[in-house]
Amino acid sequence: MYTIGQVSEMFDLPVSTLRYYDKEGLFPNLQRTSGIRKFSDREIETLHVIECLKKSGLEIKDIKQFMEWCGQGSKTYRQRKELFEKQIESVESEMERMNGVLALLKYKCWYYEQAIQDGNEERLKAMKPEDMPEEIRLAYESTHN
Repeated sequence: MYTIGQVSEMFDLPVSTLRYYDKEGLFPNLQRTSGIRKFSDREIETLHVIECLKKSGLEIKDIKQFMEWCGQGSKTYRQRKELFEKQIESVESEMERMNGVLALLKYKCWYYEQAIQDGNEERLKAMKPEDMPEEIRLAYESTHN
């Protein structure tokens, strides 16, 4: 069993966030001893799932719905699976968008490194994509098409 302070440190979360999760019913089986919350390995695993779902963009109300489905047993497997499939699509879409951002950042770093070496941007402004190093050209093309 873990105290709220230990769990807070484990997950680098404020104690207030853990209290909020508890208030929202995300830890339905959380034990209390003299009013003190005691987190079992079950709550630790639940918190891993909560944090994953939050990072995937899911809102607390939807996480709460997921937790309610978990409490309903096997009859909600399909809903839970569909929720995760939807989040996979959302995360993949965000990753694609962020890969475009990363490509532009890499291109711009290369561009300014060259400008620093040259002392100006003249050569770079006249450069065609086919004259760029392949990795840089691919990054450039992925952000300019």
